[in-house]
Amino acid sequence: MSGATLRQTPVRPYTRILGIGGVRGDNVVTNEDVAGPINSSDEWIRQRTGIITRRRADPETSLIDLATGAAQEAIAAAGLQGSDIDTVILSTVTYFEQTPAASAVIADRIGAMPAAAYDISAACAGYCYGIAQADALVRSGQATHVLVVGAEKMSDFIDPTDRTISFLLGDGAGAAVIGPADFPGIGPTIWGSAGQGGAIGQTHSWLALKSGETTFPTLRQDGQTVFKWAVWQMAQVAQQAIEAAGLTPEDIDVFVPHQANMRIIDQMIKTLKLPTHVVVGRDIADTGNTSAASIPLATERLLREGQAKSGDICLQIGFGAGLVFAAQVVVLP
Repeated sequence: MSGATLRQTPVRPYTRILGIGGVRGDNVVTNEDVAGPINSSDEWIRQRTGIITRRRADPETSLIDLATGAAQEAIAAAGLQGSDIDTVILSTVTYFEQTPAASAVIADRIGAMPAAAYDISAACAGYCYGIAQADALVRSGQATHVLVVGAEKMSDFIDPTDRTISFLLGDGAGAAVIGPADFPGIGPTIWGSAGQGGAIGQTHSWLALKSGETTFPTLRQDGQTVFKWAVWQMAQVAQQAIEAAGLTPEDIDVFVPHQANMRIIDQMIKTLKLPTHVVVGRDIADTGNTSAASIPLATERLLREGQAKSGDICLQIGFGAGLVFAAQVVVLP
């Protein structure tokens, strides 16, 4: 051995979210629009899910278009330019091309080249996964400003006759910029997987198309299994995230869970015993379930409408297909 010593990048103690942006599909799709093919009604959908409308994109609007719009909003909110971004992380399960990664295309569109760029597939937990990775990258000194995007065009994977999940889904993208801070702005992440992949998934593999399958893969879920898992086990994960951040439920100002179902959100609030002062993200009512995009979209809305403010302590938790989950407490930008 030569005896030479490697140089390591100096670490930074703290990170925070510097800006958030969001873009929703242009089209408002009502419960009446989706009720017919599933032999349902506006009343049934509202009672079961809390959804009144969902937002879906035009056919010619791509996932990249949605993601780029959200990214540009987040960068502007952070007071930065695209060239300031040195890493792009995109979470999505609805991008059709295996390569190049959608994140690399987005990096080029926003002028962030030669930023590092990679995609992750963690469904509805993907945004929180991305925040965890961005926090680690910035604190380690490996990156300075990381763009995390959750983007989905769920309408590309909908079977209009499916009663398990299709009527829940919307299209959109949310993004956040993470950078160095002089105080702790992102708490430890509690994350993992539950090994129940069949509860939410595709009807069949893409490989089936090569062997003669004529129908396009769409999404299905076992609603009861997902509901029970989300309500009881995810509340425990959220509590662990609060404790890991050195806080109690009374310290939380804002709660933004994955926008899966209003009944799940309401039950989680009860299980966590969150105080009545806590502002809760309920973007699902008129945006629908946008998977990886749902948490940043709900957060962006609360900030834009003045329901939440800069400096608020926010508990966020994503959970979904995999089954996978992630939660952390963050300071809002």
